[in-house]
Amino acid sequence: MQPPTTALLARGAATFLLGAVVGVLGTLMHRAIRPWGLVLCVLLVLVAVLTARAWGGWPTYVGAVGGLFLSTQVLAGEGPGGDVLVPGTDLWGWGWLLGALLAVVLVALVPRRWVQDDPAPGGSPGHPLP
Repeated sequence: MQPPTTALLARGAATFLLGAVVGVLGTLMHRAIRPWGLVLCVLLVLVAVLTARAWGGWPTYVGAVGGLFLSTQVLAGEGPGGDVLVPGTDLWGWGWLLGALLAVVLVALVPRRWVQDDPAPGGSPGHPLP
């Protein structure tokens, strides 16, 4: 594994923000239009985390997952007025939390070749065609 570069750290920070935005949107909107709000929010998690993994590999994947779960956990707790966006007794809230977790695990299990660019046909990396 190569040491982290400034570009990779910047991508990790960008995907952390992406994950945080997806977590906020999903936590706020998973109950909007039942059941489609939940389905769309889980699909949004799947696409965002897959994009993060394809963009920079595991460091950007971890950044997106960290942002997603940090924002989801902060918003799932009790607010200052006692409001709860994801009640523990509600199946929609459990569907959101477990659906997001399932999407994250599925992306982690995706083969590397699905998210990695292929080298030029006939050549190998570092060895251009004659």
